[in-house]
Amino acid sequence: MKNFDCEPTLTDTEVLDFCKKGFMLLESVVPEDINKLATEYADNNPGLEPIKLLETDWFVDNVILNKSSVGAVRSLLGSNLGLPHRVSNHRGDGAVPAQDWHNDGGSKYGPELNYLQVFYYPEGCVREMGPTELLPGSHFLFSPSSRMGHYGRIRGSYHAVCPPGSILITVYSIWHRRSEATMDGIRNNFKYNYWRTVSPTRDWIEEPGFDYASADYTAGSFPLALRRPSRDSRDAAEMFFWLSGIHDKYEWMGGQGWPMDVNDGIEYKPYGVPKGL
Repeated sequence: MKNFDCEPTLTDTEVLDFCKKGFMLLESVVPEDINKLATEYADNNPGLEPIKLLETDWFVDNVILNKSSVGAVRSLLGSNLGLPHRVSNHRGDGAVPAQDWHNDGGSKYGPELNYLQVFYYPEGCVREMGPTELLPGSHFLFSPSSRMGHYGRIRGSYHAVCPPGSILITVYSIWHRRSEATMDGIRNNFKYNYWRTVSPTRDWIEEPGFDYASADYTAGSFPLALRRPSRDSRDAAEMFFWLSGIHDKYEWMGGQGWPMDVNDGIEYKPYGVPKGL
């Protein structure tokens, strides 16, 4: 496995937001000429595993090592991150029903974040093309794919509608599927993984005045509506503490205490804040 390092690009708030939602979309970060090359390669090699792309400088330099994307990955996985050793193309053709909900094989659940699943859309994807559909916060919601596939539309899901050259970074275990496509045409979707090689620490852009005790761990604009809000807040806080290298300080008392009520408009220190913060 090849390794790589660069400067992190995410802030405290952005890392915490990723912990809460389980994904982030970077729009139009790959140059148009590279998108054209990737699309031509996919058209000429329509198989599922175009691994030889990892041997081409134009793809590695502009997609795998894309400055915006790899800076975000570096923020989440730390220095000397492991680069993808395989790449797939989930290529859609024409109008098709929605795929079953699933998470990919090898998913683990908990606060640890040791690898990331990333998607690159060279042509972008409009709603009619069947964009990737995600369930925000579901990276904490354990279920085998055999027990989630029967669900249809789920309230609060997110469709990754995006312009050409966009990259979607996700927690590996997040619930996802290709949504229904209602128009003819090809949708290329390159998928690959990055890996952690170092112990977690707060190794990203620190915001002046950012406070772990009063940070907003709630779901915000992406309510999952499948679990109690306190459970979502607790899991997001624990992942953020783990990524910061202070998992040993994480404590959850339960009830109406920290972290579920830190954003209720009242300025006070919530009951149950872990000691030492």
